[in-house]
Amino acid sequence: MKTDPTGAFEAEENPYLTPNPNHIYANETKWNLARDMLERYTGTAPEGFQKQIVLTNFAHYLERFKTLYGDSQSRGSAMSAVHSQRKGVSIINFSIGSPTAALIIELLATAEPKAVLFLGMCGGLHRSLEVGDFILPTAAIRDEGASQHHMPPQVPALPTFKVQKFVSQIIVEQGRDYRTGVVHTTDYRFWEFDEKFKAQLYEERALAIDMETATLFSVGFASKVAIGALLLVSDLPLKKGGIKTKASADQVFSAFTDLHLDIGIQAMSEIAERGEHIRHYRW
Repeated sequence: MKTDPTGAFEAEENPYLTPNPNHIYANETKWNLARDMLERYTGTAPEGFQKQIVLTNFAHYLERFKTLYGDSQSRGSAMSAVHSQRKGVSIINFSIGSPTAALIIELLATAEPKAVLFLGMCGGLHRSLEVGDFILPTAAIRDEGASQHHMPPQVPALPTFKVQKFVSQIIVEQGRDYRTGVVHTTDYRFWEFDEKFKAQLYEERALAIDMETATLFSVGFASKVAIGALLLVSDLPLKKGGIKTKASADQVFSAFTDLHLDIGIQAMSEIAERGEHIRHYRW
């Protein structure tokens, strides 16, 4: 069996514990296949990625990054990537949803990034939130299917604390505000019309809702990928007229993309030098 590239234990060290062969770092065949798949899906081989990586769901973010910082761009069979050697950052548009979120984290494990940051959008659930607010999730509710294949259901979906801490530092240094709290991640589209589901969200005291965060946190933990998230409130689906439309989405992109991207890129480009060392536990 392949030794964990991040330095995890050999199975012989503890006869009562063995690595989960489903986890990418514990299965040599899966690791090699994932390296090939990363290049096929993104157009970039693992060694072509910078050590700090930004994930997004939107082509607009990719285009802005390319215009502002990009050195090279690649397009694979399912995803696109842009790389900036000057910033030490690569960005990937992996599309939308829990299954692709789980997939890209496993594939990126083979590039052995130092830090990954998800710049996503979410629906604001708390009455105090407004479109354009930033949320730095402290945890996410796993109401989706993909993470169940990677971690037991009782394991919470948590970001890598030191990534979130540094993103917080960058936001404060820029003189901006942000919220913290729990995000509900679901694979249930059009939940806005389900009154029982909306009542459940209130009981949970979830601050926002999205479709990827819990998956990214859980599979990142399982795959030894240090990952955080900075979410932008793009709509207020519990308020009258608050559900996102094409017109309102275009307004959000126009008003907030550059700021969202600027915070994320600064955090990832500086985390290697200014951030605390991120250490993976040996399992």
